[in-house]
Amino acid sequence: MAVTLVTGPVRSGKSRYVAQLAASSGLPVTYLATASRDPNDAEWNERLRRHMEDRPAHWETIETASLNHAELLHIFANAARDRCIVVDALGTWISARLSENIDAFESDYVAFEARLDREAEQFANAMLSSDANVLVVAEEAGWDVVPVMPSGRLFRDVLGRMKQRLAAHADHVYLVTSGFSLDLRSLGTRVE
Repeated sequence: MAVTLVTGPVRSGKSRYVAQLAASSGLPVTYLATASRDPNDAEWNERLRRHMEDRPAHWETIETASLNHAELLHIFANAARDRCIVVDALGTWISARLSENIDAFESDYVAFEARLDREAEQFANAMLSSDANVLVVAEEAGWDVVPVMPSGRLFRDVLGRMKQRLAAHADHVYLVTSGFSLDLRSLGTRVE
C-alpha cells in the first residue's frame, strides 16, 4: 500500500504525528513497539509506560523485542491491505539488536556491522513490500560530532543508511521538528 517515514530529533513530535496519521487512516492499527524493557532502568520503563498511555487502547500492540528477526519480517509479509502498521521506532530497534548481541559486537565489529546492516535492509524491504499502510518513526542522529564510542558510531551509521533506504522508496517522507512537519518529498531533492 503506502509507506510513510517520519524522522526528527528527540521530543520533536514524531510519534504524535504518526499517531495522528494512523488514526486518520481509518484502518485498524497494529503498533510495533521496538524498545526493549530494562528491569534495571526505572526512568526508561516509565518513558515506555507514558508512550503506551499516549496511544489508543484499541490499537493492537506488539513488543518486537520478544520476536526474532524472521518473526518481525513475517508481520509485514502477512499484513492485510486494510491494516495500518506503526513502527515506533527504528533507533530503538537498532539499540535492542545491539544490546541483544553485545558479544558479537565486541568480538567482531566489522562482521556485526555487516549483519546488522543486512537485517536493517531486510526490515526496510519488508516494510516497503507490505500490503499494509506502514508508518515509520525514525530518530535523527548524527547532526553533531562523531560519537567517541564504537557502539554510538555503529548505531548512527546503521540508522542513517536504513533511513536512506526507506526514504528512497517511501511514498511520503516528513521531518518533524519543534512540533512542525516538513514534507521532504515536496521540499527537497533526492541526493543520488
